[in-house]
Amino acid sequence: MSYAVKEIFYTLQGEGAQAGRAAVFCRFAGCNLWSGRESDRASAVCRFCDTDFVGVDGTGGGKFESAEELARAIDGQWPADAERSTVAHGRKFVVCTGGEPLLQLDAALIDALHAQGFEIAVETNGTVQAPEGVDWLCVSPKAGSRLIQESGEELKLVFPQNGFDPADFETLAFRNFFLQPMDGLDRVRNTELAIRYCMDHPQWRLSLQTHKFVGIR
Repeated sequence: MSYAVKEIFYTLQGEGAQAGRAAVFCRFAGCNLWSGRESDRASAVCRFCDTDFVGVDGTGGGKFESAEELARAIDGQWPADAERSTVAHGRKFVVCTGGEPLLQLDAALIDALHAQGFEIAVETNGTVQAPEGVDWLCVSPKAGSRLIQESGEELKLVFPQNGFDPADFETLAFRNFFLQPMDGLDRVRNTELAIRYCMDHPQWRLSLQTHKFVGIR
């Protein structure tokens, strides 16, 4: 199987339970809830996505003809100094995101990344069942889509979304529950709503997009 990747880059995870952790991001091209073209946004299932996942022309992006080739490209983004640190302090960390990464992530790539010494995190919209072997699964449901993946390490709900009540997700098999204020013109108001909801419902924790605040990718 070949893999279409928009970009691969080294940064800090900005959201959720792993916020602040050094990671290689592998952003897969393509999504099943929006084409990625602005002309299609009004008719998309997810209309608030702020990510460019179209094509393979980003930093480190391209077409990779095998799982091993892609795993080597991801490993190549992990700095040598950080490599020495992981020997003493833990595994390298890769975040597979998109678009929708589970349209492409498969057992072969999971095995190849593990062989390179990576702990594998996935950020998914939950409409595709995750394969075995993912180490950290973050599901971010989108209103208007059918949630298939109902378990994982964290559920991260962009808030508010019309038609979605956080209470509807509270019995699902996730270890962590996050509300993340929807970005955009109403970001301040949405943040206030998310703060109040988390204070009134302590099962939920606030997730902020810290990478935007500090100016990193």
